[in-house]
Amino acid sequence: MSEEQRSQVKDRDIGVEMRESFMDYAMSIIVSRALPDVRDGLKPVHRRILYAMSELGMSPDKPYKKSARIVGEVIGKYHPHGDSSIYEAMVRMAQDFSLRYMLVDGHGNFGSVDGDFAAAMRYTEARLSKIAMEMLRDINKETIDFRPNYDGEENEPVVLPARYPNLLVNGNTGIAVGMATNIPPHNLREVIEGTQALLRDPELTPYDLMEYIKGPDFPTSGLILGRVGIRQAYATGRGSVTMRARATIEENNGKARILVHEIPYQVNKARLVEKIAELVREKKIDGITDLRDESDRNGMRIVIELRRDVTPTVVLNNLYKQTQMQTSFGINLLALVNNEPKTLNLRDVLHYYIKHQVEVIRRRTEYDLKKAEARAHILEGLRIALDHLDEVISLIRASRTTDEAREGLITRFGLSSDQAQAILDMRLQRLTGLEREKIEQEYNELQQKIAEYKAILADEQLVNDIIYEELEEIKLKYGDERRTEITVSDDEILDEDLIPRDDVVVTMTHTGYIKRLPVSTYRSQKRGGRGIMGMGTKDDDFIENLFVTNTHHYLLFFTNKGRVFRMKAYEIPDLSRTARGTPIINLIQIEQGETINAVIPVEGFEPNQYLFFATRNGIVKKTPLEDYSNIRKVGLIAISLREDDDLIGVKLTDGEREIVMGTSQGMSIRFSEQDVRAMGRSATGVKGIQLDENDKVIDMDIVAPDQEVLIVTAKGYGKRTPMTEYRIQTRGGKGIKTLNVTEKNGIIVGLKVVHDDEDLMIMTSSGTLIRTSMSGINTMGRITQGVKLINIRDEDSVATVARAPKSEDTDPDSEEVEGETEDN
Repeated sequence: MSEEQRSQVKDRDIGVEMRESFMDYAMSIIVSRALPDVRDGLKPVHRRILYAMSELGMSPDKPYKKSARIVGEVIGKYHPHGDSSIYEAMVRMAQDFSLRYMLVDGHGNFGSVDGDFAAAMRYTEARLSKIAMEMLRDINKETIDFRPNYDGEENEPVVLPARYPNLLVNGNTGIAVGMATNIPPHNLREVIEGTQALLRDPELTPYDLMEYIKGPDFPTSGLILGRVGIRQAYATGRGSVTMRARATIEENNGKARILVHEIPYQVNKARLVEKIAELVREKKIDGITDLRDESDRNGMRIVIELRRDVTPTVVLNNLYKQTQMQTSFGINLLALVNNEPKTLNLRDVLHYYIKHQVEVIRRRTEYDLKKAEARAHILEGLRIALDHLDEVISLIRASRTTDEAREGLITRFGLSSDQAQAILDMRLQRLTGLEREKIEQEYNELQQKIAEYKAILADEQLVNDIIYEELEEIKLKYGDERRTEITVSDDEILDEDLIPRDDVVVTMTHTGYIKRLPVSTYRSQKRGGRGIMGMGTKDDDFIENLFVTNTHHYLLFFTNKGRVFRMKAYEIPDLSRTARGTPIINLIQIEQGETINAVIPVEGFEPNQYLFFATRNGIVKKTPLEDYSNIRKVGLIAISLREDDDLIGVKLTDGEREIVMGTSQGMSIRFSEQDVRAMGRSATGVKGIQLDENDKVIDMDIVAPDQEVLIVTAKGYGKRTPMTEYRIQTRGGKGIKTLNVTEKNGIIVGLKVVHDDEDLMIMTSSGTLIRTSMSGINTMGRITQGVKLINIRDEDSVATVARAPKSEDTDPDSEEVEGETEDN
């Protein structure tokens, strides 16, 4: 190797090189091949096929052209990959059993539901379908961006205008590197109605949109069992729906037979029949005497003849259980948003589509405005020429050259170069009276259009109205009835009145994962026990909220930014004890950086009830509960916070209670709620306690004279102190000491007003939960360090505490810890 060659060699860590190269490859696969764009619902290969067919003029009113010609055009100009991958993508767009609304109108053998392959591309022909033209409409009006193709000689669209939400309407499937998407097709009419509803009310949630979009609508029809999976998928972006074949039982001369008319989406009919035959041969299903596939061009028909002595429903249920007559579709709403893969809920998909359409309408209007103004500019010049016709003719006749005539017109009449050229190009027939009237009429019409275009660009509502009207036009033109029937699953209860009124535990992590479980899930343990795992968490997460409520109570969610949201407790997903939970952002619309800091269960919004607020900086406020009866889906301002302050606690009161507040450094204050006058929702509040530097309020509770104050520290120490030791003070004072904070016991993390007849639930930052009887916790004075309530590992700490109803089930194997106390 020469010195020059050696100088070009660079040292490179192979691990870094592999990592960076693989990430580049992975992102290329994700963005350029495998995932659809949320705006038009297409992968690059599908988009290139449709655009190439459009450029070839293969509209629905033109003759079919050979598929090989289309594939060659796509390979040569836009998609330099294998011809088979392009042809297979085009074939799928022409199959009525793959796409709910076909984008390619195929002529010839394009495969079958039995798994037969399409004929070779040299034999088949194709053209764009009518609905595909709606995907491409206005593409030549600068409505979307273009980019250079792979060799820089052509331009291709970054995205199609897509005049309907194709991502949902036709769905898509793709496997990338480390991620996959699986979006089912939907009914066009339902999706458009849902989009129109979101246009009317941008505050709609995924659950609201489900009133319009009932669920997937598969091209092969069939049944969907239950709505639980649909609701989960639409709310979180992930879920699973159970699909079932549509079958009927016929009886003739004492013999029964099962007729299958529709099968689940993406199920191969021929393989299904083979599987049934195999089960009969292996005697895994008994009672079938004959099996025939009588499907033809009129529809699907699989005949299953049965013996006289068998029960048809039993055989049918066995078929559902052991064959693909019943299967599941795992929904994963993953799509590219600004070239980044994101898992989206139902509202997100429609929101990004509407955002795309707003840009399309604006760019189209700007294009039309530019064209109209350019034409009006020319007509203004023609009007000037006609008003000074004799002088114009004389000037032109006196000019030696065209350039001289053009300059003369510009100088004499103040025209632009384009106007002057238009006058020179004007034919003599335009001088007739009728032609002059046409010019005037066209000019007046253009002025109206220009005013209209400018009004659209200046008013966002007009843009939304146009999107609404154009969607309505497509709905009326292409909309059809739902094919897939959604039935209630045997184990699914949808009627609220049928949902049991049970006490449940709701837990939520610091990063916002929420779930509910029955109270009975947790056994009562003696003080000092190790506890059981109450929730799976990641290393950087911990349980921050834990409370007990009833399934039919409303839950008011108060955020650190002072906003409030509302939902029923049974709407919280019911998950296993060790499951992490569902992100709260999938249930309510909190903003980035916003966390839930208080949750209040209420049965209703009765008068003479109040919500009492406390902030980290010691500010308190009282507001009537009925002020929060109409909470929008996007939340409501519950309290106006000052700068650098957070809401840390909210309590439901009757307006005549007493409040006790505690700080992290061991101070507390007790004062009458009547010291705080009732204020409006958006009020800031007044000072509740005066804080020392570096101190903060950690908790607030309602005083009960016959109860005690429970204090729990970060290192697992705690105690009960009689309420009589907390004298009533005036709001806004410094308060009194409630615990001696030392390095051994740690800062205070919880303050609760408690009594013997209940349990205490303690959750650590690692997710370990212990439930112990309140009566087992020592009663001690204010100026003490407390007793150890839970064994805390060095790297762990107490994250949150909550009261729970008394449990009669005590764990006999609970580890007992000696009550270690230490007075100041």
